[in-house]
Order: sequence, then structure tokens, then C-alpha cells
Amino acid sequence: MTTALITGSTAGIGAAFARRLAADGHDLVLVARDTERLREQATELHDRHGIEAEVLTADLSRDPGIEAVAARLGDRKNPVDLLINNAGFGNKGRYLDVSMADELTMLKVHCEAVLRLTSAAAEAMRERGRGGVVNVASVAAFVPRGTYGASKAWVVQFTQGAARDLADSGVRLMALCPGFVRTEFHERAGMGTDNIPGWMWLDADKLVAAALADLARGKSVSIPDPRYKALMGLVKVTPRALLGGVSSRTGRKYGPQ
Repeated sequence: MTTALITGSTAGIGAAFARRLAADGHDLVLVARDTERLREQATELHDRHGIEAEVLTADLSRDPGIEAVAARLGDRKNPVDLLINNAGFGNKGRYLDVSMADELTMLKVHCEAVLRLTSAAAEAMRERGRGGVVNVASVAAFVPRGTYGASKAWVVQFTQGAARDLADSGVRLMALCPGFVRTEFHERAGMGTDNIPGWMWLDADKLVAAALADLARGKSVSIPDPRYKALMGLVKVTPRALLGGVSSRTGRKYGPQ
């Protein structure tokens, strides 16, 4: 029996990871800010799949929350075999319309927390010679579009570099880069979704299945859908000046800023 720790586990992609991993027989450490939702989730997964689900309430925008999760990841007596760094959010508004406090909070959650939690997990995993880390990024990482995309670009670059450094250690690291997924993400950020074309939406459960398959194959970056793979292929050959204009217009219409 192995144990997976999932941040942002109570909704969206995090909840989809929890469902899939519990169904596969993994014990879970569920991390989020809402204790009541965590307990409800833990009870449901335990009753349905017979796994053990530990609850860890933590706010990853604050040092005590990061430290609590890092300590759990570093527990050698109760090891974590798979870390899913999923917690994240988007700010509504263009650059300079969003407060500096909110921008810094995003960097805390998307970058600092990911760095510290990945490091805590990978150090313990390297000692055992096995383990995996999935850092949830976004296809926004590949286009020049605001601070959200910039923070996710950091996640991709960091994960790829760490994966190379740990290539012979038995520890696998992968950046997961989805497109639009039907979750609470946009609603929580106050963003409308009526104008997003239907073909751009991904199913969270299918996304997780593809991501875990890519992790098993040893990929360091996963874009888990043929539609977005094709779009990112176009991004690679599009001149940066043109891409910047297109992504700016598209981002204002569809995505987080």
C-alpha cells in the first residue's frame, strides 16, 4: 500500500486525483484550507474504496501551512510515495488591475509552496530510491500572458530541471499542463465561462488518467489531450511577437490574468 499527498484536494483536478488514486488502492493525505470539506471527502473515499484518508488543513499562501505540509512529506515513519502539488488559483483582472498583495499570494502558492513541498518530498523519496511528484501547471505556461502564465512557466521550468537532476535517483517529477478543465477554478476567481468554446473543455477524470499514464512513462511534462498538444505545437512555430498579441487577446477573453 502506498500513500499519495494531494494539495487542493477538495475540488477540481485535486479531487479527481483523489478519486482515481483511492480507486487504485492508495492511501491519501488530503490537504486544503476547509477542514469540513476535507473530512467529508476523507469519509467518502474511505467508505467507498476502503483506503485510509488522512486530513491536513493548511493554507499554502502562509508559511505555517507550507511548513505543516512539508513536515508531513518529510515524515520517514509514514512516507509519502506520490505528491500532487495541485493547489492554485487565478486572479481576475489584467496586470496592474490586480493588487500587489494578490499577485504575491499567487507567487507564494504557485512557486514558493511548490518549491518547498517538492524539495521536502523529493529528499525523502531519494533516500528510499523511489517516489513521484506531479506539479500542476497549465498550457498558459507556454504563452506570454500575464502573471498567472508566468507563475506556471516557472513550475514547468523548475520541474523539468529537477527531473533531470534526479534522473538516476528513482524519483520521477512531472509538470502537468492542462487547458480549460470543468472545475470550480473560474467560478472561485469570479470569471465567466460562457464564452469558452465547448471543444476547449477537458474532463478532470480523463485528464488525471492521462497524467498518471504519462508519469508512469517517465515524462517530465504532460499535456494530456490531443487538442492541446496540437495547439502547443502551433505555439512553438508561431513568432513571439505575433503570439504575444494573440495570447493577450485570447487571455482577456477566456483565461486568468
